[in-house]
Amino acid sequence: MRLYAYRDRYGDERFGVLVVGQLLTGSQLEKRGGLTIDTRLGIGAMLKLEPDWHARLARAAHKAIKAGAPLINPDKRRPSAAIDAMDLGEKIVGIGLNYADHAAEGGRVAPERPLMFAKFGNALVGDGDPVIRHQDTHAMDLEVELGVVIGRRARRVSVDRAMDCVAGYVVANDISARDWQGNPQALPEGKKGDGQWLRAKGADTFLPVGPVMVTPDELDPSVGLRLRSWRIPAEGPDAGTAVLMPDGNTANMIHGVAALIAMISESVTLEAGDLIVTGTPAGVGVFRDPPVFLQPGDIVRCEVEGIGTVTNPIIDWTEDQRFEA
Repeated sequence: MRLYAYRDRYGDERFGVLVVGQLLTGSQLEKRGGLTIDTRLGIGAMLKLEPDWHARLARAAHKAIKAGAPLINPDKRRPSAAIDAMDLGEKIVGIGLNYADHAAEGGRVAPERPLMFAKFGNALVGDGDPVIRHQDTHAMDLEVELGVVIGRRARRVSVDRAMDCVAGYVVANDISARDWQGNPQALPEGKKGDGQWLRAKGADTFLPVGPVMVTPDELDPSVGLRLRSWRIPAEGPDAGTAVLMPDGNTANMIHGVAALIAMISESVTLEAGDLIVTGTPAGVGVFRDPPVFLQPGDIVRCEVEGIGTVTNPIIDWTEDQRFEA
């Protein structure tokens, strides 16, 4: 099943189901499909509240289609993040250096165990929403990643049982401020970054997530899904041209989805609605010669095969974005 998060014509957040590329809206699932789940709660909230959500959605979709519910082009609705800050479970767990080629391009040996870091709900934005280049970073980079949405509590789960805890997959962009992160390639000679991955990867708007969540019965990352990303620069010789950035395949993850869930849940309980972003392949901007960083006016697009894309403009921080109590 392919779930799609969007804003309806009244501006309310909802989700529906994609049927051969067309949207069966949440209101039609409720009115003609008899769905008793309120689709305005969001996908993450549904996972937390409705253990049998998959079967109920499938029945409602079948019933609504049989009853003649209209399907609409999803482009007629504004997309939202499949998991957003309002219905996120408890946490976002990021995984670093999970592709050997990405570790190698930075001159590092791939770690034996996953390198984990945290992001929070403040970082989540949807397709089309701006990513803000904050006022004291000038080395923003993009990382296309497969996102794994947790569907049930996972505590000390074995690898063999780990996939039972997956609700679905999303496309994500792990935006990173390389100067804050401390990458020498992003810093003037003699300068040091603060080395804070939490700030470098968890700043506001630093996790665009696409509107589509695909359930595991339709998708298997272990067989290999291509991940690609592009920067469309606003200025320079490549202005307006999509320049390929990280490009790889989920079959080449060092630690697969099941292994990640098992390793994380050894010490950190995962809850329904939590999100794991599983790492990026090689091709990031910071390790290019010369380094390539995102600039205001650029467009970034990330794609995971079988799921879809998330596309976002880069804008500069401005004083009118300040909020003080």
